[in-house]
Amino acid sequence: MAIDIDQLIADCAAAVNDSAPTKAVRETLARVVSNPAGLVQALGEPAQGGIQRLHVSDELTVLNVIWAPRMTLMPHNHNMWATIGVYGGREDNIFWRRLPDDSKGCIEAAGAKSLGRGDVRPLGQDIIHSVTNPTAKFTAALHVYGGDFFSMERSEWDPESLEERPYDIDKNVKYFEDANKGLLA
Repeated sequence: MAIDIDQLIADCAAAVNDSAPTKAVRETLARVVSNPAGLVQALGEPAQGGIQRLHVSDELTVLNVIWAPRMTLMPHNHNMWATIGVYGGREDNIFWRRLPDDSKGCIEAAGAKSLGRGDVRPLGQDIIHSVTNPTAKFTAALHVYGGDFFSMERSEWDPESLEERPYDIDKNVKYFEDANKGLLA
């Protein structure tokens, strides 16, 4: 049976007002990603990488994120809480921390977590992470954010120097498109 995307959004919107919003969203996503066939029926079979906006408001963003095979997104933060629920493939996250007293805002690796189908992971508002789809298949995940994902000021880190710079949303959305063409740089 297909997942009702409108109900998913309503449940996430209600969770934002909960005393523990990430826990409430986590429970909602856990229920939904436990039915991957229902999500595919509702959202379509992942056939190319991309970011599908299911809902965007000042308080809440719900995205269907499809990672192209072997795609990696550089370290970045969100400056808001997030919860990720994988319903197909695998998402490997590397978590990073800022180096104390570094004038260039450099970071170092601080841990990792692999998320497979059915896994749900909340991320605090201060988390810095990079994401890789290590497989030859598309990875599909619902990403829920406690704010407007597309207008929040935040940072990304150069993948070589690990120096901080402003996050470029347009460049990162284009990166998903280029991944479909095999143009990753």
